[in-house]
Amino acid sequence: MIIKIDQSWHDKVMDYLSDEPALNLFIIADIENFGYDTDFQEIWAEVDETGTISGILLRYMGNYLPYAKSTINAKAFSEIINLDVHYEMLSGKKEITEQFRPYITFERTKETYFAELKDAYSLNKNFNREIIKQAELSDVESIMELKYLIKEFCIGPTARKSLEQALTTKTGRTYFIKDKDMVISCASSTAENSLSAMIVGVCSHPEKRNQGLASLCMEALCHDILAEGKALCLFYDNPKAGSIYKRLGFKDIGLWSMNYALHKSSPEQSATLVK
Repeated sequence: MIIKIDQSWHDKVMDYLSDEPALNLFIIADIENFGYDTDFQEIWAEVDETGTISGILLRYMGNYLPYAKSTINAKAFSEIINLDVHYEMLSGKKEITEQFRPYITFERTKETYFAELKDAYSLNKNFNREIIKQAELSDVESIMELKYLIKEFCIGPTARKSLEQALTTKTGRTYFIKDKDMVISCASSTAENSLSAMIVGVCSHPEKRNQGLASLCMEALCHDILAEGKALCLFYDNPKAGSIYKRLGFKDIGLWSMNYALHKSSPEQSATLVK
């Protein structure tokens, strides 16, 4: 049966999600950051008579995130989603979201590769950390100036606020390299939680590319997050970027599917690596 769950279920929920912390990065982060009792977030679970969980659905505002080990009760969870007039997007591992297609009509779907890094074996351990700085709120303006120069990025109106919020709440960090007073390369994490983090916004100034600067920022960031016992993950849709990530030790673990509701749209976030 499907039930709406509260804080009393937290340990069982986290045990269920912890088998695949990278895939469940957004669900885990949302639960840790916002809990079970807000007007913009709800969590449902399919449970049997013994209280064993076999599927989860999280709503964050108009976005829904389903997860199950294999088969999910898509029909029952779809009934919840279809009743929500503010529903915007269903996203998750493709094998899970595909099970919702008989019950929900999507306007469009975007798929990206989903990669994970669990250890630092392939990362360069002998690089100059002195040139790499960790961002504070005073660095946001300079970092945004760089991001506006990157044609591969679609910088939305809330990007600056999101960066400030991530730094303030410690749910994300940004490492960067400067040339004089100008930020010329950076890499960020987002949705950091107790088990995992996602790499986003890896880039270099258009005039400073092909010098390995973005890779330096990313390696330092990955080293530090892995040292905290967290798994790392990222999205990519560019095969060239994928080859760079794999050289750093990332391994593909599936396709991430973003399925948009009819007549609605939702911001997309991806990790694009520009050397």
